[in-house]
Amino acid sequence: MEEIRVRFAPSPTGYLHIGGARTALFNYFFAKRYGGKFILRIEDTDRERFKEDSVKQIISSLKWLGIEWDEGPEIGGRYGPYFQSERLELYRREAQRLVEEGKAYYCFCTEEETVMERKIQNSIKVPYRYSGKCSTLSKEEIEANIKMGKPYVIRIKLPRKGITEVSDLIRGTVSFDNSQLDDYIILKSNNMPTYNFACVVDDHWMKISHVIRAEEHLSNTPKQILMYKALGYEIPKFAHISMILAPDRSKLSKRHGATSVEEFKEQGYLKEAIVNYLTLLGWAPGGNEEIFSIENTVKKFSLDRVSKTAAIYDINKLSWINGNYLRSLDIDYITRETIPFFIEKGLISEDEIEYKYNYIKRVVSAVKEKVKLLSEIADASEYFFKDIDEYDPKGVEKRFKKDNVVELLTKGKLALEKASDFSVEAVEKVYRDLIDELGIKGGDIIHPTRLALSGRTVGPGLFDIISILGKEECLRRMDKAIEFINNL
Repeated sequence: MEEIRVRFAPSPTGYLHIGGARTALFNYFFAKRYGGKFILRIEDTDRERFKEDSVKQIISSLKWLGIEWDEGPEIGGRYGPYFQSERLELYRREAQRLVEEGKAYYCFCTEEETVMERKIQNSIKVPYRYSGKCSTLSKEEIEANIKMGKPYVIRIKLPRKGITEVSDLIRGTVSFDNSQLDDYIILKSNNMPTYNFACVVDDHWMKISHVIRAEEHLSNTPKQILMYKALGYEIPKFAHISMILAPDRSKLSKRHGATSVEEFKEQGYLKEAIVNYLTLLGWAPGGNEEIFSIENTVKKFSLDRVSKTAAIYDINKLSWINGNYLRSLDIDYITRETIPFFIEKGLISEDEIEYKYNYIKRVVSAVKEKVKLLSEIADASEYFFKDIDEYDPKGVEKRFKKDNVVELLTKGKLALEKASDFSVEAVEKVYRDLIDELGIKGGDIIHPTRLALSGRTVGPGLFDIISILGKEECLRRMDKAIEFINNL
């Protein structure tokens, strides 16, 4: 196989969408699998939709996901610059070459004229295509128009007959009727290139061997193939990845929840889970394995396992995968990832991180077993950092209103008071011995004790809670609960 060079080329018009992140991942996997190069190019020539902070967000999101580029912004490379806005002279030169070779032409049609053309074609119910009338202008007419200062665009001259075939590595051969194409603009009146022109020029000059991108670009591919031919460039191999659809099979949008990498990060998803999940959206590793790392994916990745059919977005599956990573990854890593959520919730301050770290780590270790998001760890940990303001109303009805509950909590408190060892194993033995001594069911004392200490009816194991809170705090909270029950 020739040198593999692939690229991810986002437009900085918003945050990195999960569809874009998946495209970047598939390019990255393909490059790494075959010892190639992964290039990041920023396509920022659409200045009307350009957002200044979007470039930083895209780069930040890619880095956070663990996608490292071999050439591109911040690191450079042999074929830069890697921002299209810095490559304008190249586009203008190549557009002018096409004009000189008779493969493109100046178009002086005004906006009013093209609007009128569009209306006429709409009235007879045919898709709009530029008539091509400026392609017949004489050299003298062109020179006169330019001399008068008439604004113009440059259009590519496309064939009106025949078929253009796209050999797609995922979809096979896809044919397009040239009569459905028109002489599209390649250079606007402000000298800015259009997408179908600029990306062809860049892919050639950056020596891109494979263009792996979203299915929505498939309709652009015949236009680009004809552009490659007009420019005399070698045509790269194409692969179009299926769309990601919402559960109702509509286009994925904000109404279906988070759609950008940044939003998922803010909600408490781990990068490992997002990468794992996006990899499964349209690619099958073979077998029943569903949890795998970037390194494992790189070893197996190939385009022949990429699905032709649309992938269905499933937030529940993503959350399940995230929960798996919460339970399996290194506890120090999970703790560090959770700390920002503790700070955001006001449970700790920046100054407290270092000296409270071991306590925080114990809390995270206990709580993470029954949640799926980092943010849920913070929500479920509040009572470890703050006093209890209220008790779960349903728990009060079910646990605190039993006849002998004050007696049981009092005996539990006395047993803990005598304990010299407050490890999880030791306090469990204290309570198990008490349960045997009283001849009661474990839940009779365990459930009201949990409510007394946490204000909640669910959470980590009771003995983890007791051990983490410590003797003094447990005794104080049990006294407070007993007083609360007596006042009911």
